[in-house]
Amino acid sequence: MFETFDATLLARMQFAFTVSFHIIFPAFSIGLASYLAVLEGLWLWKKQVVYLELFDFWKTIFALAFGMGVVSGIVMSYQFGTNWSVFSDKVGPVIGPLMGYEVLSAFFLEAGFLGIMLFGRNRVGPGLHFFATLMVAVGTLISATWILSANSWMQTPQGFAMNDKGQFIPADWWAVIFNPSFPYRLVHMVLAAYLTTALVVGAVGGLHLLRRTAPLRAGTMFSMAMWMLTIVAPIQIFAGDQHGLNTLEHQPVKVMAMEGHYQSHPDGAPLILFGLPNHAEQRIDYAIEIPKLSSLILKHSLDAPLKGLDTVPRELQPPVPIVFWSFRIMVGLGFAMLSLGLWSLYCRWRGRLYTSEWLHRAAMVMGPAGFVAVLAGWVTTEVGRQPYTVYGHLLTANSVSPIAAAAVGSSLVAFIIVYFLVFGAGTFYILRLMSRLPRDPSGDLGEGPIRTAGITPAPHTATLPAGGRHGH
Repeated sequence: MFETFDATLLARMQFAFTVSFHIIFPAFSIGLASYLAVLEGLWLWKKQVVYLELFDFWKTIFALAFGMGVVSGIVMSYQFGTNWSVFSDKVGPVIGPLMGYEVLSAFFLEAGFLGIMLFGRNRVGPGLHFFATLMVAVGTLISATWILSANSWMQTPQGFAMNDKGQFIPADWWAVIFNPSFPYRLVHMVLAAYLTTALVVGAVGGLHLLRRTAPLRAGTMFSMAMWMLTIVAPIQIFAGDQHGLNTLEHQPVKVMAMEGHYQSHPDGAPLILFGLPNHAEQRIDYAIEIPKLSSLILKHSLDAPLKGLDTVPRELQPPVPIVFWSFRIMVGLGFAMLSLGLWSLYCRWRGRLYTSEWLHRAAMVMGPAGFVAVLAGWVTTEVGRQPYTVYGHLLTANSVSPIAAAAVGSSLVAFIIVYFLVFGAGTFYILRLMSRLPRDPSGDLGEGPIRTAGITPAPHTATLPAGGRHGH
């Protein structure tokens, strides 16, 4: 039934499906590894058992997410050979070593210390165990560094030459690794991982505060998550703005698609908030826009001219509707995260952080928002790069393997079935673990504000008035 389909489109759909399934696990495990290191560090410093209990609770979830991330990522390596062999041949001299460095310097580091972190506390002592946890956290960050360097090079390629076989070969490794978009993309992705983890931890904390099963543990994780959200969300918005300015410099066509600018604006471009992209007619229907605000954001001048897609041939334009909406989903969720963080800050100031049920419900609703925002951001990045795999140098149509559409389509269906069965079951199990936070053996958060030396609530054992104590 796939014989009438385009093999290139099916290959893109297959890779998009597998990479979208894969990215949600690293986006969670990167932030969760750092959270585990913070929890263990606080336990060693303050000697409060609640941090150790939370560490033991989240380390099992981390192990499952880490394992599913590894397995789901292996498949993409095979797709480079089956569906994108021409791309692999031409770009392999540059991309191959970067991927290899990720395995040698990051994956082995994570794998080597993961067993100690999970099972070795009673064998190696608290100091060495904390060191192992730190190494796992550092390993996840190093892994993200190499992967994002490789992807950023495909977005903003430099430091290469072409040999007589038409292959990209490295001429300057420093220029390849530290390409123009790499620092911005790395910061943006790592902050996104931290926000994703904070939202999940906050959702779990909010759930158990509503249930009142483990108020001390739930309140501790909820407080830490809300602090992370409050601090990191505005930093992420600023980092995203800087990343956008970098993209305008090196990939202006992508920004045109993100902004929905089909026409050039010589006297200042409007910021289109919403609308329906009409790619066939090259316009935005029913646009809701703010005059000249896009020029102010991108060029810091109300009257700065901005080019539109009318300056770009149709065959070199990305699919504008996809990029237009995925960008707005990402930005909208970013401001929703900021709003939740500010709301939690207000409740903390008023002494209602642990008793505001509406805040806890909002945190639960926002729990998956980080994953959605990460997926929307990657859709914006990758679809906005089209029709190139190596921006400006190698077309996607010239990167695909000489393979029949039926073969690609059949494997795509197989991937969808297997992924939803295997990783769906794993995700369901993780959600069950999150819903089963052990009850507090003692202690309660009480009804009023908690005075602590750090950013997390300390055990509170004062006797509360009748009717004012959370249930156990």
